[in-house]
Amino acid sequence: MQEYLNQGIKGIIKQFPAVENILDDYNIGCAPCSIGSCLLKDIIDIHNLSPGDEEVLMGRIAGVIYPGQEVTIPRMERKAVAGAGQKGYSPPMKKLVDEHVLIKRLVALIPGIIDNLDVESEPGRGVIKDSVDFIRSYADKYHHAKEEDILLKYADENLDIIKTIYEDHENGRAHVRAILKGLADRDEAAVREHLKAYQELLTEHIKKEDEILYPWLDRQLSITQIGELFSEFNRKDEECGDTPEKYEALINRLEPEYKLKEAVK
Repeated sequence: MQEYLNQGIKGIIKQFPAVENILDDYNIGCAPCSIGSCLLKDIIDIHNLSPGDEEVLMGRIAGVIYPGQEVTIPRMERKAVAGAGQKGYSPPMKKLVDEHVLIKRLVALIPGIIDNLDVESEPGRGVIKDSVDFIRSYADKYHHAKEEDILLKYADENLDIIKTIYEDHENGRAHVRAILKGLADRDEAAVREHLKAYQELLTEHIKKEDEILYPWLDRQLSITQIGELFSEFNRKDEECGDTPEKYEALINRLEPEYKLKEAVK
C-alpha cells in the first residue's frame, strides 16, 4: 500500500475508478479537480479526516487495489497543530471567512440580477457595472489580494490545493472580463452566461476555502506565523480604508430589489 500513498490521486482513480466513489463518500471531490496532482497521502492531511475515518477510508481503498488480500495500511503522519485543542479558525483565517460573508451576499443576488437583466438601459447597465465593481474592488483587490499576496506565500505554491485556488481566481477574472465585453456589445446572452458561471464558480470556491484550505493552513502554520499573518492582514485593511463599508452599503442597496426568497438561508 505504501507505493500508492506516494502516487497522484488522479492516476489511482484512472487505474481504479471505484476509488472515486469511495472518496465521494467523504466529500473529497478529487475527480473533477482540473489540477489533480495531489498524492493519496496528501488527501488525508488536506481534508483532515479523523483517525477513524482515515482507517475506514484507507481500508476501503486497499480493498479495491488489493481485492481479497490482507493489507497493512501505514498510519499517515500528521503535522502538529499550532495551538492544539483550539476550535474554529485562527484570527487571520477568521478575517477571510468573515469577508466571504459579504461576497456570498453578492453571489446570492446574481440569480435575481439575471432574472431582471437589462443591458440596454442605463439603470440596468448600472447594476451590472456596480456588481463588477464589487467583484474587482472588494472580492479581488481587497480579499483575493490578501490570499495571493500574503496568505498563500506561507504555503508551497506547487501543491495541488494552492494551484486550484489560483486557477479559480483567474477563472473568476476571466468571467468578469467576459461580462464587461458582453455589456459593451449589449450581448445579453453573454452577460447572462458569465454571471451564472461566476456565481457557480464562487459558490464552490468559497466552500473550498472555508472547509478545506483555511483549516488545512491553520494546521500547518506556527503560532508565530499566525501572528505575522494577522498583522499583515491588518496593514492591508488600513491601506484599503473604507472599502468594506463602501461595498457593504452597495450590497444593502441592491438586496431589496434583487435578493430572491429562495436564496435566503
